[in-house]
Amino acid sequence: MPTTAGKPNLIRIEVDRRLGHEWDEWDGQPLPGGGSFVTPPRRFFTYAALTIAVAAAVLYVALFLLDPRLATLWPPLPRVLTLTLSAVTVLAWIWFALLAASFYGPVLLLPERLAERGPFLALMRSTSQVARRFGVRDWVEHAAVEVYNGFASRRGRKVGKGELLVLIPRCLSKEALDGILGVAGRYDVPVFVATRGQLARRAIRERRPRAVVAVACERDMVSGLHDVAAKVPVLGLTMRLPSGPCKDAAVDLPKFESWVKSFVDGG
Repeated sequence: MPTTAGKPNLIRIEVDRRLGHEWDEWDGQPLPGGGSFVTPPRRFFTYAALTIAVAAAVLYVALFLLDPRLATLWPPLPRVLTLTLSAVTVLAWIWFALLAASFYGPVLLLPERLAERGPFLALMRSTSQVARRFGVRDWVEHAAVEVYNGFASRRGRKVGKGELLVLIPRCLSKEALDGILGVAGRYDVPVFVATRGQLARRAIRERRPRAVVAVACERDMVSGLHDVAAKVPVLGLTMRLPSGPCKDAAVDLPKFESWVKSFVDGG
């Protein structure tokens, strides 16, 4: 090895990070706000309302264009389908109003299957796609996760220490990783490093936890909640990405500990 003034030259080899598939379009530039996408929950409700309106409009236009062909199958069919779509649209807006009232009000007006599960998860995923068109995907997804956590944290669930599972990504900074492992050790809960969504789902299937505290970026969190939250209660902690996606991510450790403590009996 060549030397300089009696000391070896250190050759540093930079290895490209392995990006998750949600970040395929990242151009390598620093992320806005130092990788922090904190935004108020109302941003989700704004784009969710837009999503419902756009979906209804698209379906009405499709029915209008297909009207002649549908009438050849059965003359009353266009009218029946239009009335059905109108009824579904009205029900969707009523549900959405109750969802917002539940989040901002003192009482949960919707059961779990209609709030943080079921249709809410589908709306969260669809809203993410609409927000992506406007270039605000990460902010809207952060707001969506905050809304989801707002519902989930108010259910007051308690589980045993062995019944809680912590899921973390591979891209945490050393400081964040050490902090999370320290909290998990204090409360005696297992930690699983989920390098891919498929592995996270397998860990849940094999360990069968009664609740999960998950750590991920907004994009992976929305995808993961859609896959997992309908089956098991989840609290999702999003990260700050000061070095861009999939590297040296930072977390709010006090919030992480408060969520672990809120789940564990006697915590």
